[in-house]
Amino acid sequence: MKFSRELTNGFLIFIGIGIYFIILELLGVSDVFFLRILNILFVVFGVNRTIRANYKDGIRGYNTNLVSAIITSMIGAVLSIASLLTYIYIQGGEPYLKNLAENFIFGGGDLTIQQYCIGLLFESTAASLIVSFCLMQYWKDKVEVINRVD
Repeated sequence: MKFSRELTNGFLIFIGIGIYFIILELLGVSDVFFLRILNILFVVFGVNRTIRANYKDGIRGYNTNLVSAIITSMIGAVLSIASLLTYIYIQGGEPYLKNLAENFIFGGGDLTIQQYCIGLLFESTAASLIVSFCLMQYWKDKVEVINRVD
């Protein structure tokens, strides 16, 4: 595991998600739930890039690559949430949050900015784990041969 690889790919996830949401905001479709879910494609891209680079460098082991994948996706998630927090405050704070919270999974009632970001952290953690486990199912026979007769 090379932490610089996880950091680089996590940062690429962050940049991809950031540009994607800026484009959605400029087009006026940032409130469309299904378009907001497509940010998972950037997470898949970054995590797959990390696992592929680990494979090419000869880093083997299912658990090693799984942890590497989770770290990559969580770096992207934490950076994205931190930048969203800043963006919410720049756009006006709580009044702007009312527009965002309507289509939020953990929504309901009046959310504070902190509650919204913590809910997003739970949501992104779940998505990061799911993406990491799914991609490791694809890569598992390549990074570690299990139950093979020698």
